[in-house]
This record gives sequence, C-alpha cells and structure tokens, in this order.
Amino acid sequence: MKNKWRGGKKSGKRSGGRFRRIRYGMIALLFAALFGVLQGETAFALNRPAVSAEGAVLYRADTGTYLFEKNADVGYYPASVTKLMTALLVLENCNLDDTVTFTAAATEHLESGAVNLALTAGDRVSVRDCLYGLLLKSANEVANGLAEHVSGSVPAFAARMNARALELGCTGTNFSNPNGLTNAKHVTTAHDLALIAKACFSREDFRTIQRSTVYHFPATKKRPNGTTIVMGHKMLSSGSSLYYPGVLGGKTGYTRAAGNTLVTCAERNGVRLIAVVLKSRSTQYADTKALLDYGFQLSGTGQTEAEAAKATTQNEGAESGGPRSAEDKNRDTQAVRENSPGGEDAGSGSLLFVTPSHALSGEAESPEKEGETAASDRRDNGGEAQQGARPASQTGPGAVPPGWKQQGGDWYYGKQDGMQARDERLEIDGFEYWFDEKGRMITGWKQDATGAWYYLRPSFGGMRKNGWIQDRGSWYYLSESGRMLTNAMTPDGYRVDAEGKWIEN
Repeated sequence: MKNKWRGGKKSGKRSGGRFRRIRYGMIALLFAALFGVLQGETAFALNRPAVSAEGAVLYRADTGTYLFEKNADVGYYPASVTKLMTALLVLENCNLDDTVTFTAAATEHLESGAVNLALTAGDRVSVRDCLYGLLLKSANEVANGLAEHVSGSVPAFAARMNARALELGCTGTNFSNPNGLTNAKHVTTAHDLALIAKACFSREDFRTIQRSTVYHFPATKKRPNGTTIVMGHKMLSSGSSLYYPGVLGGKTGYTRAAGNTLVTCAERNGVRLIAVVLKSRSTQYADTKALLDYGFQLSGTGQTEAEAAKATTQNEGAESGGPRSAEDKNRDTQAVRENSPGGEDAGSGSLLFVTPSHALSGEAESPEKEGETAASDRRDNGGEAQQGARPASQTGPGAVPPGWKQQGGDWYYGKQDGMQARDERLEIDGFEYWFDEKGRMITGWKQDATGAWYYLRPSFGGMRKNGWIQDRGSWYYLSESGRMLTNAMTPDGYRVDAEGKWIEN
C-alpha cells in the first residue's frame, strides 16, 4: 500500500511537510521546556543561610513550617525577647485604658544596668503606655508592673507565662520573670520563641504598637515632662542602615549571659516569616537578614519547601533534614544519657543540660568541626576556637607527643613530661578535664571514688563549674570545684536535697 502522502496530490505533499514541521517543532519545544525546568531547578537550589549565632530558626507563620534550624531545641537565656510573652498575656487579659499603679517591688532592686524609664512607687500609667514602654524601650520595671497588674505578683505572672507557653506548643521554655533579666532557670528555645512571636503578631493591637518607631511616654514623678522613646529594633525604621522592607516588628535583647538576642517578623506578598536569633555575638542583624532573604527567595522560586530542602541538602550536606512542622518538632525533642546522679536507667526520659551561658542537649550537640581539637570552647571564649598544643617531637623511647590527639572518635592528651594522661583530672588551658584508665577524655556525668558527681561538657570535655544544669525536670547545682551539691544551700539561695535536686517551694 502506498504511503498516503506520496500517493496524494501535489498540494497534499505540501500539507504533509507542514505537519511534519509542526510535529518536529512541538518535540523541540518539549525538549526546551524540559531543559528549562532542569535549569530552573538548579537555579532555585538555594544555599542555606550562614548564621553565626548559636541558636536560630526561620519559621513560616502562614504555613506553620520551620524553614531553617540551628540548635532549635537547645535552651538559651532569652534576655528581653521574653517581653513578647509578657505583652501577649497583657493584651489577652487587660483593657488598654486600664491603669497600672507601680509598686516599690516592681521598680526597685533591678539588675545593675537594666534598662528602665525611672518609674517609682506610686506612678500611675495606662496599660497602653506601658506596652509602648515595654516593647519599644524595653523597660524592665514596666514589665514588673504589668506582671503585678495582671497576676498580683511576678511569680504568679511567671506561672501564667509558662502555662500559656505550653498552650502554644512550647516544649523547652521555663520563664521565671516578665523581663528576661538573668536567672539560671529562665530559659527558652528558638523553636518556642517562633511560636510565641506568631501568637503576638496574629494580633492587630500588637502589630499597631510594633509599627511605631517613636513614642512619647507620659509624665512620671521623676520625669514630669515625659520621655521620648525610640523603637529598639533597627530593621523597622526606614532611616536606619539596617532597615528591611516588610518588617512588621520584633524584639531585641541583651545580657552578658544571653548575648544578643533578636526576634523579627516580616511579611511580603502574604508570606509571613519569623526569624529568631539567640546567643549572638553582635551578628544578630546580619543573621536575621540572611534568614529573611532566604525565606523570601524560597517563597518566590515556585518550589515547595520540601523540594528546596532536598536541593539544599544535596548542595551543602546541610545539617537539617529540611523544613519540619511544629508537630514534627514536638515529637523530636528527646535525648538520652547513660548515667545520672539520680541513678535512673538509660533512656528513661529526655535530657536538657542548662548552664548560665546556655543549655546543652548532650545527644543532639553538633560534633567538633574538622581541624578543631577537643579543647575548643566556642561558648566561653568569645566564639573563637581554642586550639590545644600540637604534636611535638618525642623526647625519648615510649614518649607521646604533647597535646591533643584524636583516635577512633576519642580524645587523648599527651602531657609535657611525655606521659599520656590516664585515670586523672588535669587542668589544660584554663579548663579541667577528666581522663579514664585508658586515657580517653570523659564527657557527661562522672562519679568519683567518694560518690561525688561532676559534669564534663559534651562539646569539648571541660568540667562545668559554678552553675545549674537541668536534667529531666530536676535542677542540680555544680559548685566552684565542679562537685554537685547535695543537702545544701546554693550560692544563689536555693536548697538541694540528698540527690542534689533543687527543692521547689
């Protein structure tokens, strides 16, 4: 049978050629489209933002997804970003025209250097004005006064803060005061602060206060002409070099123990992002900008968050498995340890180590980076890696090189006399380390021959001293020598029992 095109008329031949060209053109277009998609996937494989702060998250509030996490569930001192929760409770429980009468308990005995508005006992200020003083100026006595107005006392208000945090889905938060001034038991996580900020920015009255960059605080006894206060968050004002279009507001914080802390909410084209930065060393704004840039770029690529996470992981070997919902994260906050002062079995519960500089979650802690030694302590030494002594030539037969050596995942230390540290405690570069009978550096809990307990930080092995740690709901105090106190009063005035646990009143 003849080909119908060849057997046709002359005009049919021309028609067949045209259809063939159309067919080939369509195939070419399909190949071009496929190639374009592949190119697009490569172009949209965003790099994870470089964040210097110890803890951080980027949370997409309109979808409930965490787009970036760094130590998201580790406890840190929040400093004044605590005041987000204070403001939320005040707005939920007060009328803005109510009057707050300040007491001596609220205005006196603040921590040295604490930000304030010079309020004194007897000053009367509206709740509305107090909220501006709280969120713009970050005045600490204002936080105390609002707490007393809502709950009658600061401890009662702190209990309500914690109850509300649980309602919001927070899993690693314990508030002790309404202002964030240093307290060993006042900790939260980047994950939790994102949830608190989401609740705050869902309220129009909160957003109204946050939009203000300047406010006139009313007259008080010490300041009869009132006080002009300025928003502390530098990304909100268009006149600031740190201005970031789309920022709805946020809260700054700083104490020596907490470092710089920053919570920021920004929205563009219906995409609402919350960036949380904790334990920063003056990089809080750069970190926040990097997080927000990443989030808004991600929202404009057309990718789903999971696809972007997959591409990012392929490109960088990222430390996070990708965006996770709040429900996913609430199921993933457990850590276990092998031993404890209370003698509990391994794996019997979750573990959160808390120190005055920050909290450590032993199992979840990031390993030392390649090229660093176990003497590296980024938390207590200004963020710089502290290097142990490097191997030197041996001084005789059987002598070991002085300094740190890693073998099979364990760390060992050669002393200056050519002997390896074994079954001993040893001070190295200002930190005390403990080595077992095989010479391996010990981390975690260690009990000596007398029955006393000590704690050696998993991050680098240095013994923890002069501070609290929290273990599965119980608090323990480590003395100046590193020994866990038992049946004693701690230097900051708390009682611990025979097992070293804090006795709650």
